[in-house]
Amino acid sequence: MIKCAAVLMLVGCALARPQLQAAYTTPIPIISQSQSGPNLDGSYSWAYQTGNGISADESGYVKNFGAGEPNEIQTAQGRFSYTAPNGEIVQLEYTADENGFVPRGSHIPTPPPIPEAIQRALDFIASQPQKYDDNGNLIGGGAPQRYGRR
Repeated sequence: MIKCAAVLMLVGCALARPQLQAAYTTPIPIISQSQSGPNLDGSYSWAYQTGNGISADESGYVKNFGAGEPNEIQTAQGRFSYTAPNGEIVQLEYTADENGFVPRGSHIPTPPPIPEAIQRALDFIASQPQKYDDNGNLIGGGAPQRYGRR
């Protein structure tokens, strides 16, 4: 009898333990959504807008660099916007191509300007002619430059 009472008490304690409730949030409705592609030529586009103010769209295509160039790249351009926790509407536009991913938006920090002396040096380097042989090696590079004391 004591064993039965002990088992019942153990079961009662286990059942009385607080149950973890899964967090539930109201689903955010999709107001609009569209998609085209991917198509045979590599082009595509998609867009959506949600009930909480998020919107995004993107389109892309395959860019061919012309005859003699075997390289093709997938390009993309798009934008998205959302409301930040502080209430500010954040908008970002971007492109992705042979120049990499290039975002544009008022919330993206800008680098400080290049100092004038460094800019002059960069301009001078860029203005110097460079010649290459048929193998792609630099011609007229001269002896390796030494820096510091000799």
